[in-house]
Amino acid sequence: MDLSNHPTFRVAACDLNGQMRGKRVPSDYAEKLERGAVRMPLSALNVDIFGADIDGSPLVFETGDADGILRPTDRGVVPMPWLDGAPPLVPMTMYHENGMPFDGDSRHALENTLNKYAERGWKVVAATELEFTLVDDSGDALAPVKDPRTGRPLDAPDILSIAQLDAFDDFLNALYDGCAAMGIAAQTATCESGVGQFEVTLNHQDALRAADDTWLFKALIKGLARKHGFAATFMAKPFAEDAGNGMHLHFSVLDEAGRNVFDNGGDEGSDLLRSAVAGCLSAMPDSTLIFAPHAGSYARLVPGAHAPTGASWAYENRTASIRIPGGSPLARRIEHRVAGGDINPYLIFAGILGAALMGVEDKMTPPDPISGNAYDHDLPQLATDWGTAIDRFEASQLMPRIFPENLIRNLVMTKRQELRLLATRPEDTYWRVYLDSV
Repeated sequence: MDLSNHPTFRVAACDLNGQMRGKRVPSDYAEKLERGAVRMPLSALNVDIFGADIDGSPLVFETGDADGILRPTDRGVVPMPWLDGAPPLVPMTMYHENGMPFDGDSRHALENTLNKYAERGWKVVAATELEFTLVDDSGDALAPVKDPRTGRPLDAPDILSIAQLDAFDDFLNALYDGCAAMGIAAQTATCESGVGQFEVTLNHQDALRAADDTWLFKALIKGLARKHGFAATFMAKPFAEDAGNGMHLHFSVLDEAGRNVFDNGGDEGSDLLRSAVAGCLSAMPDSTLIFAPHAGSYARLVPGAHAPTGASWAYENRTASIRIPGGSPLARRIEHRVAGGDINPYLIFAGILGAALMGVEDKMTPPDPISGNAYDHDLPQLATDWGTAIDRFEASQLMPRIFPENLIRNLVMTKRQELRLLATRPEDTYWRVYLDSV
């Protein structure tokens, strides 16, 4: 995409909440991006969900709110099809003045994890399944989206309905066109178990590209929904009595010859697969904060609500937090099913892939896979509330093996500030904070 054909373009990096932070710059910046023409305070990637600085943040008060340098990622320029004229966006990452990556940048955290795989001669291939809900936010309370054919609100789920897909055909056509324009390999779209809830599956590909696409896809969905007269949200639980939105991560690992190291030719998978599963299970309770990062996230993590609450694994069992799908052994992979749709994709990828690698490094052995309903088993539990999740993440002995110390500190400070501020607001108004921001 030629930036010179547009008078201005956007540059943006991902903050700890997954929001885009950046600038609108004139076209003559195009030739200067690699040289660090765009500067931005390091603290901009560590603001709270409201976009405010963190009280007492060392990034502000110990460094004088120093600037970092934004440089383009290897994802390349993408259009923004939800805006008139589809202006360009250049995804960026943050660096210090001396050229070192800023370790409070969540994309760098994922790059660090993938570099550890590369040191073994391995490449991670990954894909995401994302659930989102179309809603009507025109009133004082969040309401189900209106059927474009009738103008009446949807009043029931319609699982795997073709008729409901057809009702939102204009929006879904624009979505697939937008994905094609942005180079996002969208696969199937389905109606899910919530009112106005859909799921879109993205293609298996290089893990860093998959995380980039997941981040961009969330922006595309929300922008296109507004263009079509309603809103789309990835909130974990838009309606208290309805299904929540999740994000499932599928991944496998290829060696230098392109062989899947999780494949042993059978249905059970290799010893490396089981060690990776064990690592994911061991880190799961302490990782709850990245799976459920917001005040409303914990309404989804309740027994029997189609969201895992305990650390377990199984073959072809969707009640388990980690599922090993069936199919050809050549495609043997891990499906991690815990995260809500309201996450930062880079933190999720880094946290899950980092935990899996930790299991391999330590030659961990998982417990026996479960059978039957996971909720009927006595399992290590995820944190059940936001405050506990923050405390566990901060105190964990495992998280420093996955995330940089400064990122852990910054995320904990961010979430403690949000916890304090949200406690002053009525719970039934939380949706106003999170509808468009997650």
